[in-house]
Formats: sequence, structure tokens, C-alpha cells
Amino acid sequence: MPVALITGSGKKRVGFHIAEALAQRGYHIAVHYRTSAKEAAETLQILSKWGGQHKAFQAQLADGKEVQRLVNEVCDAYQTIDVLINTAAVWGRHPLEKITAEDVREQWEINTLGSFLLCQKIGLKMVEQPLGGCIINFGDWATVRPYTDHAAYFPSKGTIPTLTRTFAVELGLRNPKVRVNCILPGPVMLPDFLSPEEKQEVIQSTLVKREGTPQDVVKAVHFLIDCDFVTGVCLPVDGGRTIYAQGY
Repeated sequence: MPVALITGSGKKRVGFHIAEALAQRGYHIAVHYRTSAKEAAETLQILSKWGGQHKAFQAQLADGKEVQRLVNEVCDAYQTIDVLINTAAVWGRHPLEKITAEDVREQWEINTLGSFLLCQKIGLKMVEQPLGGCIINFGDWATVRPYTDHAAYFPSKGTIPTLTRTFAVELGLRNPKVRVNCILPGPVMLPDFLSPEEKQEVIQSTLVKREGTPQDVVKAVHFLIDCDFVTGVCLPVDGGRTIYAQGY
């Protein structure tokens, strides 16, 4: 059975839904969490109904030694990593005047550095595997059309398309069966800090006039895993907001 490591999949966010979908497809799931041990245990319980050997792994992704330990532990448990999906992220809404150096550093270290280290260390493992592997990073559609109060967050996600293309080249030239792509989600599982009025404004600003669902993202994940002629691609899953965004 293939193995998928999904970062940030302990909590009931997008990573959890991807983990559940891949478990249904027969994958062993390596569930990653940073501090959400209780939620990760609950995720394992849910995944168990689909069969497979699912395990939880803790790591601080901004720490190179922690990432190496994570990679070693997952490889020891499964001997292979066929799919890496980088959904772990932090974000926050802050007026520009209140953003500190610590805010910028935290979001860069987790969103950018964490993704880089995982692509590097797991990607090189995939290079050694005869069947290669598939990496899917997560960016954000709005880095090309940023809105206010997220000035610490958007730069950390704006690097993900370049990171994706870089690793698609670096790893693909070493083993053509290693592919690296990324998903740029739009309004999917809108954050709790938005008011009902703000959520409706976001929905109306899409071309499809609805909020995205985790299943919309899952469909994109399935495509990027299954289509082995696609690499270095950044796929918006955003209801059309990349090309059209009215208001918020």
C-alpha cells in the first residue's frame, strides 16, 4: 500500500479531509501535528475505519533537526514515502501597523522554511525510490491579488510557487518519476474571524458564487497524484478569484 505524509493533518482542517480521502483510496497515512496531539489521535481513530496502518508524528517544521527526525521516523515506520502533502500553515489577520518582526518570522519559518525543508529531505528520499514520488505544496491564490491585514502572511505563501517549480526541476532531473506541484486554495473553510457579512462578501466575489469545500481541494489532490505528466504546476482552486475578485 502507498504511503502519504500529510503535514498539519491532525486538526480538522483541509489536511484532515485529504488524509481521509487518501485513506479511502488505500493509503497508509502519516498524520503530522505540531501541538495538537489530542486532535491527531482523534484523526487516527477516524482513519482506522478505512483500514491501513495510520500513525501520528509530531514535529516543529521550522526546525531542521525536527524535520529530519520526522522523515527518519516516517521512513522507519513505512520504509517509503510515496506522497508528501504540505498543508501545515499559520496565518493571522493583523493591521500593518501592529505586525512585529516575530509575526513575520513565525509565518515565514513555518509556511516557507518548513515547506522547503520537507521538499528537500523527503524529495531526496523519493529520488532514491524506483517509483519516485509526488509532492503537493499549498500556497494561496491571493498572493497575486493581496488584500489588507495579511502583510505578514502573504509573503510567506508567495514563495511557494517558486519553491514548487524549483523542486520540480531539482528532483525531476535526478529522478523523472518525482513530481512537484502545488495547489492555490481560495475561499475554502473560511476562517472563524470573518463576520457573516464578510463571509458573504467573499462568496459573492467568486465567479461560482459559493464557498469552496474541502472536497474541491481533495479532487485537485487526486488529479495531481494521478496525472503523471503534470509537474511544476500551481493550480488555483479558488472559484475564479485569481482572475476576478470584486470587493474583499
